[in-house]
Amino acid sequence: MNRKAKALLVAALIAVVGMAFRVSWNALRDVARAIGADDTAATLYPFVVDGLMALALVATLVLTDQADKRFALRVLAAYTVASLVLNYVHGLVPELHGQSVDWGRLADWDPANWALVLLATSLPVGSIYFGSDLVAKVLHHRPTLPAYVEKRDQIVMNRSMPDLGESAPEPPAPVVELPVVEPVAVDLPHPTEKPAESTPVAVIAAESVRPVRATGRVPDAARSARPTRTAEELLNEARSVTADWPEADLTAERIRKAVRTSAEKARTLRDTLRAERAAGGETAAA
Repeated sequence: MNRKAKALLVAALIAVVGMAFRVSWNALRDVARAIGADDTAATLYPFVVDGLMALALVATLVLTDQADKRFALRVLAAYTVASLVLNYVHGLVPELHGQSVDWGRLADWDPANWALVLLATSLPVGSIYFGSDLVAKVLHHRPTLPAYVEKRDQIVMNRSMPDLGESAPEPPAPVVELPVVEPVAVDLPHPTEKPAESTPVAVIAAESVRPVRATGRVPDAARSARPTRTAEELLNEARSVTADWPEADLTAERIRKAVRTSAEKARTLRDTLRAERAAGGETAAA
């Protein structure tokens, strides 16, 4: 729809709403006079009811928060029903048209009359409260962007902004010294002598092999371990360490800690030492 068609549609809507307000204005003015309003108050009464309906409709279209939108829709629905009821009463009571009805009398049945008078008199107070609240919500409203716009902006931000957390620096590459190739001079003939045509003169490059030097701290895993001991050396060390130990202290755990060996070898040493002590005791007894 082009701009001209939209303008015509809005103008037609305003015309229809204006004529509908004029019809409703007549009924609401007569009702206001019936509940005791003077001529000026009765003239302004329709603006209080139908005017708040228009304000609630605008707030419903402007507000995007779901809670505020529901509140505006409830106000619009409540005042629409109230205006409809008062217009209906105005059609049922012909005396309201000629101002011959008793003051404060909108229905013959007392409970219905009390309810209608309460409704008609409470609408101006409700307009002050609900109208102020709707205006405050509209003034403090911050329009939110559509979901696809927020997603597009987030993608652009992720592409343009660097990561907040800095990546850990890469470890420096190990420095390795390459073998240095040193030229080796070859004895050349005396300048007065002409070299034979078949004797080529050249410089031979000799490769000097140097050990590669490792830079930085050598890790613990690369260091040489303790020299491996043979079973006999380990047994002799265990004998010397446990020579003055009583029989009860010959446990695999104590032997392992004393000679610094594995648990399996410590159990073997324990069994061997106990067997030797047992054999020595039998020999002494014989």
